[in-house]
Amino acid sequence: MGLKADSWIREKSLKEHMIEPFCEEQVGRDVVSYGVSSYGYDIRVGREFKIFTNVNSTVVDPKEFDDKNVIDFTGDICIVPPNSFALARTVEYFRIPKNVLAICLGKSTYARCGIIVNVTPFEPEFEGHITIEISNTTPLPAKIYANEGIAQVLFLEGDSECETTYKDKKGKYQGQTGITLPRILK
Repeated sequence: MGLKADSWIREKSLKEHMIEPFCEEQVGRDVVSYGVSSYGYDIRVGREFKIFTNVNSTVVDPKEFDDKNVIDFTGDICIVPPNSFALARTVEYFRIPKNVLAICLGKSTYARCGIIVNVTPFEPEFEGHITIEISNTTPLPAKIYANEGIAQVLFLEGDSECETTYKDKKGKYQGQTGITLPRILK
């Protein structure tokens, strides 16, 4: 990155539409913070959630995922049950450049409450909303606030473009909008 990290993120987002909608400053009063940070971007969680449930006594199988494993919820506050799990998506839509890899880590505000966020890397030329995995590791119900920060994305710029991008591989989650459940290519 020839520019300072936060300036690089602004330039890529405003000129090349890497992140949309894009918040140029970090917002942090009365909310879990989001927007540009020193070396990354704090992403927001959307209002749609898929909360895992055992009501139907199904088995979680990544090769043949049964959507009866989850219940849909839309709202400003999602309650994740104790020792349970939910899926959500980012407010932001990403277009990762060919020479960039992004890594996402949970925010300390949630981590200090026993809420762990997992997101796999954003590969070069990935495009779409990011599906977010949220684990409540506590024995108590946990609140997740929609349209507020949930995790931080760190961008790693390579000296050159990679040989094969996510788009080149026709990645199975390319162009995803909304929350995308597990898929296996057949």
